[in-house]
This record gives sequence, C-alpha cells and structure tokens, in this order.
Amino acid sequence: MRKVWAQGRTMTARQHLSITLPNGMAETVEAKIRSGAYQSASEVIEDGLLALLDRDASVERWLRNDVLDGHAEYLADPTTGVAADEVLERIKAGRATSRN
Repeated sequence: MRKVWAQGRTMTARQHLSITLPNGMAETVEAKIRSGAYQSASEVIEDGLLALLDRDASVERWLRNDVLDGHAEYLADPTTGVAADEVLERIKAGRATSRN
C-alpha cells in the first residue's frame, strides 16, 4: 500500500522502530486492529502521525492566513485591538452560554 503525505511525498521506504506506549494508548491501538479498521499497529501509528502532520499544517495555515492578517490590521490601526482581559471575558461568556 502506498500512501501520500505532506507536500505530495509518498511513503514507500520503511524503517523499523520500537516504541513504548501508555497502557491506555496501547489498548486503543489493539482495539483499532480488532475492529478491522487497521491490519497492524504500524498502520494505526502511521495514520495517527498523518493526522498529526495534517493538524500541524492546519495550524500553520491558520497562523499565516488569519493571525498574521489580524496582526497586520492591528499594526495599521491599534484601536482595533482588544484587551486580553476582554478576550478572556468573551471566552468565559461563550462557555457559559454553551453550557446552558
């Protein structure tokens, strides 16, 4: 099986690694294999690493596309900024609303 990952690179060459996992994680790997979703522990770990790479790429895109734009907007007009304590209050209010 040939999988494609970050930036179009394919994974064909393999390297043997030995890892130690906490019991709960090891049980999750075994459960994934028992369910038939994966054929081996290597496939489970590989899929997890691909998800991690995807998440890292998403965070990087968010930082480049949203955070940098927001920072540039603030630098152009500092009056658009929001104080940290106000942001915290907005977060708390949003959490309180979502609990109800």
